[in-house]
Amino acid sequence: MPIQHSFARPALLAASIALLVGLSTDADAQRRAAAPRAPALTACTDLYTFVNKDWLAANTLVAGQGTRSAFGELQATALQQQHELLNAAMQSPQNDVQRLLGDFWASGLDEAAVEADGATPIAPLIARIDGIRRARDIAPAIAALHQVGIPVLFNFGAEADLADLNRHLGYFVQGGLGLPDPAYYSRGDAETQQIVSQYTQYVRNILALTGTAEDRLDAETELVLELERRIAAASRPLADVRDPRTQYALVNTADLAKQYRRLQLGEFLTAQGVQSEQVSLANPALFAQLDTLVGALKPEQWKAYLRFHIGDAMAPYLSKSFRDAEFDFHGRILRGESAQPSRQQLVLGAINRAAGPMLAREYVARHLPEPTRARAELVSGQVRDALARSIERSAWMSDAAKTEAAAKLAKLRIQIGAPVEDIDYTVQPMGRASFGSNMLIASTWRHAQEMRRIGRPDVARRWDLLPQNPALAYDAAQNRLIVTAAVLQAPVLDMATDGASHYGTFGALVGHELSRAVDVRGKFVDSNETVRTWWTPADDAAWLQATDRLVTQYNAYPYPGLTAVNVNGALTRDENAADLAGIELAWDALLRANPEVTKEGREAFFRGWAQMWRQQLSVDAATRAAATSIQAPGQWRANGPVVNLPAYSEIFACKAADPMVRKAEDQVSIWR
Repeated sequence: MPIQHSFARPALLAASIALLVGLSTDADAQRRAAAPRAPALTACTDLYTFVNKDWLAANTLVAGQGTRSAFGELQATALQQQHELLNAAMQSPQNDVQRLLGDFWASGLDEAAVEADGATPIAPLIARIDGIRRARDIAPAIAALHQVGIPVLFNFGAEADLADLNRHLGYFVQGGLGLPDPAYYSRGDAETQQIVSQYTQYVRNILALTGTAEDRLDAETELVLELERRIAAASRPLADVRDPRTQYALVNTADLAKQYRRLQLGEFLTAQGVQSEQVSLANPALFAQLDTLVGALKPEQWKAYLRFHIGDAMAPYLSKSFRDAEFDFHGRILRGESAQPSRQQLVLGAINRAAGPMLAREYVARHLPEPTRARAELVSGQVRDALARSIERSAWMSDAAKTEAAAKLAKLRIQIGAPVEDIDYTVQPMGRASFGSNMLIASTWRHAQEMRRIGRPDVARRWDLLPQNPALAYDAAQNRLIVTAAVLQAPVLDMATDGASHYGTFGALVGHELSRAVDVRGKFVDSNETVRTWWTPADDAAWLQATDRLVTQYNAYPYPGLTAVNVNGALTRDENAADLAGIELAWDALLRANPEVTKEGREAFFRGWAQMWRQQLSVDAATRAAATSIQAPGQWRANGPVVNLPAYSEIFACKAADPMVRKAEDQVSIWR
């Protein structure tokens, strides 16, 4: 909450006002003297507000703004760095990748050229679809669209093989719909019907923009919707496909052509450059139905469907009429947005989507100095060692779980900055004349790079995160900690601050994520990267006993900015436990690395932790977060864990009655 400043009035004026309104009486003075005073703001009353008071006062929200936070500022910094990098590449490229990025950026910023280009970038794709004459032409057209990054009818991508987590496998899964849930096509409630009606108008608008004649618009719109209804009817409910295991079923690629002759899935894989002997296809009934539809429906229906999906996928990158149509449905109706992104936002998003690894290479070279990378590697290793010590002395883990946890931690990898490169940056030249064409060139390249992963034992060499986006995450499938280059700056790792604070910021975040390897989430993958539960029932019971106490602790915290609403301790349980784990492990790592750390350094540890969680939320944003967020609000992410650490009250010389002091018997410990 913002700190309210009070301003003292001149004494004579204050006295005159008091006399005029009759406020200064002996009785009033006595009442004021008897009224309890609010405790002075210190680290013992409220660490979060004490550390962040100046920021909170200077960063009040303006009308229409939902949130401001330290991590929001970090994200804004990373975006600005990307803008500056692209501007430099546009003006004076130093290598071939920068030349590609500079041309891509320049073509997107040139709104006049984008407007003049109209629908020209997709004309060759539309011509390919218009050339469909018979059923056997449909499957090659579908494969061609997948090649340029426009998935139609179904989705196909590279993910880890659940039976061998270091190998990439190609997955055929459901897709091909313009609405986000197959259930939209069959629900009868008024809200859904309204969305379907708005979608129908959107389909009509896109078809008009891609060349459908006015007298054919209604008929072709219905052809698109009717085909999508058939796809939706054969698709599984979203709830049934969220578990990756439901998407996993190995099939031999040699058999696909025989089973799905009209879809020509064998030829499809060849077109994508996939040579793997096996892929996953977990819903054969869906693909059998799609195979039937290829032969049963007239080419005109397929042409309408495919033309619409080309226009839908490419609309953000074409002229204003396309962008407006796309935003009116996807932006306003589905995403609830009130305004389109700025030109720079739109173009940067396109580059990250289609050419993200190119931008990553240049970003890391420019924004990750070797001393920063080395510091991150050192602190990460020390926090990992702290977790190893904690596992060994744990009083709540069973011996069997301790053994497996130690083995898993011994194999855990920490990857800092960017993944090991195995990407081919050979790309067709772009030029600056056509943003839409450049988007297709880049997305074709990106798709080809993804397809190269299939069948290769190289999952550990790739990230699903882009290094230019701030992130620090534990990858359970690969048992690794991923730390992106963009996160290694203030407030997470500020090389200009006291070295002890690095443990309270970066180190605590590392501890938060590393604890996931062996906690209630990490228990499902063992040290051999096999999907199985390696905790015993006793471990589950001990975990619940400890975290139930955290639930009680956080349930008592009022939600900042709201009236009569408290934090939902059950909803935020796992994140609160990881926050506590992070602060415990980072503190242990600091003391082991620097046993003689000064009092100022110890205080800097906790100040750094609190600074990361500074946050302002509007009433609407706070209301949504209170109901749905799995993370506590910033004030309690800062204060909640540290009151469980005995060292905190010792360092700040807090008294037993201070709000930031918790009785020893009430303190919760995970890894302490």
